[in-house]
Amino acid sequence: MTDTLFASDLAHLSRREFLRWLGRGALGLFALPFLDPYARRERLNHPPDGTAVSRVRCVDDHVAVYDRPSFSATLRQVYWRDLVFEVDEVVIGDEQPSHNRVWYHLKGKGFAHSGKLQPVEVCLNPPAASVPPTGWLAEVTVPYTDTLRDLNRPDRPGYRLYYSTVHWVQKVLKDGEGAVWYQLWDDKFKRVYYARAEHLHLLKPEEIAPLAEAVPPEAKRIEVWLKDQLVIAYENDEPVLITRAATGGKFIDGDYSTPQGRYLTNRKRPSRHMASGDLAAPNSYDLPGVPWVCYLTESGISFHGTYWHNDFGKPRSHGCINLSPAAACWIYRWTHPAVPFDQVTWWEDTGTSVVVRG
Repeated sequence: MTDTLFASDLAHLSRREFLRWLGRGALGLFALPFLDPYARRERLNHPPDGTAVSRVRCVDDHVAVYDRPSFSATLRQVYWRDLVFEVDEVVIGDEQPSHNRVWYHLKGKGFAHSGKLQPVEVCLNPPAASVPPTGWLAEVTVPYTDTLRDLNRPDRPGYRLYYSTVHWVQKVLKDGEGAVWYQLWDDKFKRVYYARAEHLHLLKPEEIAPLAEAVPPEAKRIEVWLKDQLVIAYENDEPVLITRAATGGKFIDGDYSTPQGRYLTNRKRPSRHMASGDLAAPNSYDLPGVPWVCYLTESGISFHGTYWHNDFGKPRSHGCINLSPAAACWIYRWTHPAVPFDQVTWWEDTGTSVVVRG
């Protein structure tokens, strides 16, 4: 059996057989053909010349590199947050950690566990001349880009925005040297900041258009398996997507486990600045541009894309269902209701059925 499960394979697997397959060394992220289980490339990762260059960004202040793909191997070096490296090999490492055995070989450095490395690419984009008054969705296509709070004050930095995050562009502006910047709207703190235009791709409506529209809404459903940290989407009881997740966990300041139950994906946002708590306290967070949010509860539990870790397969969120940006975008497009392209948020009485199981 290969490391990718196709719908035809899944139809003949029992839950026991599937979990046995998973234990044979399954990757930290696996899914049906729309996701590459090895390279983990997201949409828009390929430079205009068609080449495919794999890079990763350190998402932690302590990223250890070893001479073999094992935490018991010889430590070579420790790197820190936001350093970017080329990857020339992806391998399955030791039996532990069992939930994610994927390691990256950093070119010329050694092996690092994938959980602290975000797959990224460098893709520069031609700046737009303008955007509609309603704004336009844009996705960051470089490892990170630093924003300004005031275009005329380079000494006033704003947020650092990361690869695969999604933001609303309000205006197109030029600085005193003629460089093009996008004015972005912060939906959490209700203010603007500015990002280099070539670092963001203005999404086309067809890139986030609804999927499987011919399938009746009542024939679609999603199951979340908390014990196994899996999300499975079904059409007419046939699985069409399986992907790893990271659901709510238990921390020093409380139990944030994702609650079991039945829900609907009836409130959605393509982008959300998520922040909570005293940012100096443990387990607080401040995350602009969280992409492809499908809410399940009024308290904010949702499916959404995740760029601050790559360690799917174990509980580690504040209640939400963390997914790779590509998997989250697929669920956002596939579930009901469909969100009009120019809408910041969308709500309807009905949505796709979701069952969260223990």
